[in-house]
Amino acid sequence: MASLLQSSSVVIKSVAYSSSRCRRGMARATINMPKLRTGGLSLKLRARDLVQEVLDMGVDLISATTSHVEKKYESGTNRNSSSDPMVIAKLHAIMEAVSDRVEMHQNIGEQRDNWNSLLLTSINTITLTAATMAGIAATSVGGPLVALKLSSTLMYLAATGMLVVMNKIQPSQLVEEQRNAARLFKQLHGQIQTTLSSGDPTSSEVEEAMEKVLALDKAYPLPLIGVMLEKFPETVEPAVWWPQHKQRQEGRTDGNGWSVELEEEMREIVGVIKRKDTEDYLRLGKTALKVNKILAISGPLLTGIAACGTAFMGSSHGSLAAMVGVVAGAMASVVNTMEHGGQVGMVFEMYRSNAGFFRLMEETIESNLNERDVERRENGELFEMKVALQLGRSLSGLKNLAAASSNSSSIREEAMEEFASKLF
Repeated sequence: MASLLQSSSVVIKSVAYSSSRCRRGMARATINMPKLRTGGLSLKLRARDLVQEVLDMGVDLISATTSHVEKKYESGTNRNSSSDPMVIAKLHAIMEAVSDRVEMHQNIGEQRDNWNSLLLTSINTITLTAATMAGIAATSVGGPLVALKLSSTLMYLAATGMLVVMNKIQPSQLVEEQRNAARLFKQLHGQIQTTLSSGDPTSSEVEEAMEKVLALDKAYPLPLIGVMLEKFPETVEPAVWWPQHKQRQEGRTDGNGWSVELEEEMREIVGVIKRKDTEDYLRLGKTALKVNKILAISGPLLTGIAACGTAFMGSSHGSLAAMVGVVAGAMASVVNTMEHGGQVGMVFEMYRSNAGFFRLMEETIESNLNERDVERRENGELFEMKVALQLGRSLSGLKNLAAASSNSSSIREEAMEEFASKLF
């Protein structure tokens, strides 16, 4: 009897060891233990019955484990097979193209930044050298006078031509365009990565990603000839780098994190952004554009006047001509430094881009509010948090802003209303 119990315990240990190895081999398998018979093992059973009982327990244990693992494997395979491989391949192709565009815009931005610094230094050096020659020529006679006068005039004319080209392309503004494009393409790259990692992508998401890429290409073109953005537009409009939102019918239904109170809050936020932030940056953009226009006209005009002054040196009005040549050249150097050293074009583009950021927020909020089916909207709580983060506010601060906007009834109160954004 003792030997029988000893052999039974050995069989039980071997079965338990083999089942534990099965459990360790399958990372996510769970074991459904078969219900043990309540009667237990009786010491009065014969040796053959006892061994058969133990073997039946082991077989039931292994078969239960194997069937559960197979079910888990089949369900995981079905989930993975539901993703369209062509959609995933297209998103990967778009992501590679976006990465390439980020690299291109960064490289071209560095190149155009070098243009700005090198052209500014070169033109100022030429202008100041021409002014110095004009001053020396005023005290010379004979051959040296003619040589200095001719050299000064030619240098002023060269500076005038270079300034006209530089003011036309506005290198500092080009650099800011490339910075914005690189940042927005990086943002799009991250959005595509999130789409690929968060769930099963669809063909509509592929089309949306393509539209965003093409909209960015149109908003921030790389070539200078033919498609370059107008540097001195007649009217100042916010920068637009996103595809047009589809117009939907208005409606309001609770659900998906949305409520009547949240919709009213979002409408008040849109009103504040339109009245304060977008309007203010458009006003600043108009001011920067006016200043840039004045400086862009004044620089070449002054160098042209200096060239005319040096050309008349040595005549009956030689002293006045020399003074005009020297003073106008010095003033042209100052104006050129203010315009391109101060990067007024970059400031204008920055204001225009900021106005575009707020215009995008307006359209995004209105697009969600105008969607009749709330299940097709972005989750209300998540959307509210995103809006608060984009404006640099807490959720409570966002609610307070909406409440203050709804309570401001008069025009004077709206004028004293705070800006929606606390970031810039």
